[in-house]
Amino acid sequence: MLELLTSETPNGWKVSILLEELGVPYRVTPISLTDRVQKQDWYVAINPNGRIPTLVDRDAGDFAIFESGAILLYLAEKFGRFIPADAQDRSRVIQWVMWQMSGLGPMMGQATVFNRYFDEKLPAVIDRYVRESQRLFGVLDTRLADRDFLVGDYSIADIACFPWVRGHDWAGVDMSGFPHLQRWFDRISVRPAVQRGLLVPTPPPAEEMAEKTTRQGKTILA
Repeated sequence: MLELLTSETPNGWKVSILLEELGVPYRVTPISLTDRVQKQDWYVAINPNGRIPTLVDRDAGDFAIFESGAILLYLAEKFGRFIPADAQDRSRVIQWVMWQMSGLGPMMGQATVFNRYFDEKLPAVIDRYVRESQRLFGVLDTRLADRDFLVGDYSIADIACFPWVRGHDWAGVDMSGFPHLQRWFDRISVRPAVQRGLLVPTPPPAEEMAEKTTRQGKTILA
């Protein structure tokens, strides 16, 4: 049995989406970021970075994997799906996963922090992260100009990027002017497994979710 320890964030949704796409059984353990559960000793013992998500493969000697990109690679290779067999295409998929982990996620994350959670508004800082996020949107848009997915068929490269692009409104990053990215986003949004994955853990009502997310953001800054 696979156990996913997670919360309502883009990095968490990356893994829950892939698990839903794979259609394999898994158990969810919600981690409250507001209560700083991710910093408790028992959690840090399996995820030394004290972040979410973490995946524990109970059938493989309680093997624990932290870092969402590493989890995507582990699952794709374990089940032989959503990653190409061809060595060069496999490398291309991994390149885009690494690109998301090193660029799109951090920049969108900082745009969100300074737009939503930071008490003092710093226009120059906000502009820096918003502009860099839009530059990265442009990279995606160019890549998707002549293809449906980032590398060949739908893969963990698309799954890695999708939840971060989905959060563009919350981060204050305008997605208009990127028609190929919008087309890709719309195509992925309607996948049933994606829609199911975005409900993991089960979200509270919208107004409660907004309040909870704000409290989580302030907790992260503390």
